[in-house]
Amino acid sequence: MLALPAQELTGELPDPPEFAAQSEPIFVSVTDILEYKALPEYHEPEWVTSKYVDAGTLPPVAERLPKEPLVYKAANMPDGIGVYGDTMRHVIGGRPEGWNYVGGQSQGWGGIDIGLSECLTRTGPLFTVKADEIEPLPNLAKSWEWSEDGHELTMHLIEGAKWSDGDPFDADDIMFYWEDNVLDPNVSPLNGATPESFGVGTTLEAVDAYTIKWTFQEAFPTQYLYTMAYGTFCPGPSHILKPEHPNYSDNTYEQYKNAFPPEYMNIPVMGAWVPVEYRPDDIIVMRRNPYYWKVDEAGNQLPYLNEMHYRLSTWADRDVQAVAGSGDFSNLEQAESYVEALRRSADDTAPARLQFGARTIGYALQVNMSGNGWGEPDARAQAIRELNRDLDFRKAITVAIDRQRLGESLVRGPFTAIYPGGLYAGTAYYDKESTVYYPYDLEAANALLDGLGLVDTDGNGVRNFPEGTAGGADVEITLLANTDYATDTNLAEGVMAMMEPLGLRVIANFQQGNSRDDMAASGQFDWQVVRQGAEMVSIVQNTAALAPTGPRIHSFHRGGSDGTLDLLPFEEELVALVNKFVTTSDNAERAEIMKDYQRVFTENVYSVGLTQYPGALIINKRFANIPAGAPIFMFNWAEDNIIRERVYVPADAQGDYELHPETLPGEPGGAGAV
Repeated sequence: MLALPAQELTGELPDPPEFAAQSEPIFVSVTDILEYKALPEYHEPEWVTSKYVDAGTLPPVAERLPKEPLVYKAANMPDGIGVYGDTMRHVIGGRPEGWNYVGGQSQGWGGIDIGLSECLTRTGPLFTVKADEIEPLPNLAKSWEWSEDGHELTMHLIEGAKWSDGDPFDADDIMFYWEDNVLDPNVSPLNGATPESFGVGTTLEAVDAYTIKWTFQEAFPTQYLYTMAYGTFCPGPSHILKPEHPNYSDNTYEQYKNAFPPEYMNIPVMGAWVPVEYRPDDIIVMRRNPYYWKVDEAGNQLPYLNEMHYRLSTWADRDVQAVAGSGDFSNLEQAESYVEALRRSADDTAPARLQFGARTIGYALQVNMSGNGWGEPDARAQAIRELNRDLDFRKAITVAIDRQRLGESLVRGPFTAIYPGGLYAGTAYYDKESTVYYPYDLEAANALLDGLGLVDTDGNGVRNFPEGTAGGADVEITLLANTDYATDTNLAEGVMAMMEPLGLRVIANFQQGNSRDDMAASGQFDWQVVRQGAEMVSIVQNTAALAPTGPRIHSFHRGGSDGTLDLLPFEEELVALVNKFVTTSDNAERAEIMKDYQRVFTENVYSVGLTQYPGALIINKRFANIPAGAPIFMFNWAEDNIIRERVYVPADAQGDYELHPETLPGEPGGAGAV
């Protein structure tokens, strides 16, 4: 059998099972959430005034705030104006590399970077915004306007805001991030920002200290407003980072990246909390930023919470501690824990509550599609890539995956759903009729591999390459997966087991998160099992990454060492659809474009979908101002969705959890004093 017609492989895609535990948000306009304006007076915790302002070591709060702070409106706060005090205790499985986020260092994830960094725009709270009014929230950029022809976007930065050490924030910070990090091919900002992330040929310039101007080749590419949010355009403190950059020092790029290790305290931030203590394999402690530039309508400088803890443990332990009450917050995303977590939270005496969202967690098997040198493959790896680029090979892999069994191996019940790949069911642009589904058919999978000339010639149970390809060796494939999460390794092991009856030897390459990310970014993989990102959920965020629209932007097809992309015809079609989507703001047209995208993606098995399921926010019951229906991941992670700087604990529910009470970052005698 040389080929199997596609119609003989396709089947009816089952609808996801009903799941009654999901909650719904309350929808509002962006203007209902916030505005920028000066208030008659401002307030802060009494101890900050008495210990620091009155002592002359800190300016009065009004002098530390910008000309017009960002003001959160009380009517949009679920429980209203808050009170100061208490701690949110996080548990995370990651480990910090250091604080140079823009230079490519991980802070350990779990919401640390979201607490430290602020970006030009903000998307997390958009899950509450009315569908016909959705656009990114202003943030460091307080407003913007388009030129008449739509090719220029002028942004106005918040004026008079300061980094946590009191240094002014201005366009110099923006331009350092853009020119010396995003545009520098030797720097890889942590969340993968590249010039193509903002459109090929896009330029950025500073008009004055608080005004920047983008110039795009497309007209009105409003899509990039989403790309300017977390974590693609979150500038770092240029007054600290710039002297370490190779363009301004004798440092190497590796020295620049590692110039601020986790032991370095009080890295200047624009976020609500500043790192003041780090104990390896134990804890990161962050204290309130005395220069934070957001307030409530009563003029209270935010955040309400004085301290953030990040216990360095495991991701599974995060769920356990949040349910038990020894931790306060968790994005419950490891499906293996769902049944027990639901059972325990149902008890009236349980310290935490669970809030499930839509099925926006999806895993896929991605195959390296680069045939021209990304990652410098050897002869074996190159032969695998040539197979990856063959549609019949990808079809064989996808029909060899029993998705129903794979999902049930994680958790039984109405949680997981069959995921054929592409856009997730239940998201705004998903269309079932445009989704091509290849159901489980092991016999067809073997027939497809036979047709490719992959035969076990030496009788050891493993198919061999044809003579002349990789020396006729066994077909051995390395599978990259993240050991930080049990779900990742469980799914990877499931894929490996399902490849055995095909006569394919799949060898695990299990790496911890940071190492896995580095290997994936450098193309050092044949296949990888990954949890897919925002682009498959919101579509309007990180849209350029939906296809290889540039040489460094896509997760499993990047250009070779010369930057050239060797796209297959269907990939060129996907790129054209993505570019067309970016350049139109017509919602009806966008919906039709995504129908075409979904059809081309799934028909060509661009990645092999595995399973999709909902996540749940676990939050201790003592916290107030938690919005209804907050998903653990949609436009951003739940740490951003719930707007942590507005979250508070009522006075009568506060605990004695602060490790550095009544101290400020970097102040004499304070936590992490310099």
